[in-house]
Amino acid sequence: MASPRRTRRPRTVLILLVLASVTIITLDARGGLHRITSGLRSISADAFSPIRTGVDDIVEPIGSFLAGSVHYGAVRQQNQKLQAEVDQLRAEQAAQQDDDERLQQLSALLDLPFVGNLQTVPAEVTNQDASNFASTIQIGVGRDQGVQLGMPVVAGGVGGIAGNQGGLVGQVVQANHSTATVRLITDGQSSVGVIYGKAPGALAVLNGQGAGKPLDAGFVPANTPLTDGDVFVTSGLQNATYPPGILVARVVAHQNGTSATQESVTLEPEADLEHLRYVAVLLWSPTP
Repeated sequence: MASPRRTRRPRTVLILLVLASVTIITLDARGGLHRITSGLRSISADAFSPIRTGVDDIVEPIGSFLAGSVHYGAVRQQNQKLQAEVDQLRAEQAAQQDDDERLQQLSALLDLPFVGNLQTVPAEVTNQDASNFASTIQIGVGRDQGVQLGMPVVAGGVGGIAGNQGGLVGQVVQANHSTATVRLITDGQSSVGVIYGKAPGALAVLNGQGAGKPLDAGFVPANTPLTDGDVFVTSGLQNATYPPGILVARVVAHQNGTSATQESVTLEPEADLEHLRYVAVLLWSPTP
């Protein structure tokens, strides 16, 4: 059981504190002890200041963290929205570039200076097959459009070497009703009879070495005066596979070959075979 003396002491202290507070308030209201109460307030503020500062140091970072957590979700959503808009713009730009490239290739087929009076059938490239040695494309026209085995296929001057006019792509090796397969001039089984140099020109044969690889020229005599950029065109001899005058390739390197009788000549196709979208089939067959 608690002692009466211990119970009275806290009550007495409490009563004294209340009386002191009332006295101070009364005196302060009358202005008599303004300096005393100001001092007491100052002492009280100084006493509690470290505590308040410590509390602020704890509470403010927590408040900032909570505010940051609240705003982080909004910022993240905004970033995601901006990223989606950027992705959409990039997709639209890529689609526009693709459309521009298609339009350029289609327009180029309308003006092929090396075709002359030959009739052509424009075609879209639907598939491209390439390996280390073989190289073919599938096109969206066939026998129903007049396409036959052995017909030449050309492309306009878009891409490839700057300033080119397009040129020979290859030859139809399979024709169905509405589709056809074209063997490219880079295919390992392809060979094209050409002429080069000043008229009447010297004869040579360009051989394919595989997709993405340059063409190799055969039967060019050693020490032949060649210059990088010289153009080789189809010869068009009797029973030739291709009509005369079609641009085929340009010289990119040449030097004396391993034999004393032949020059080593490397050529790049004049048509941009790696980015074909549209081509034209020449309705032509060799004269017996």
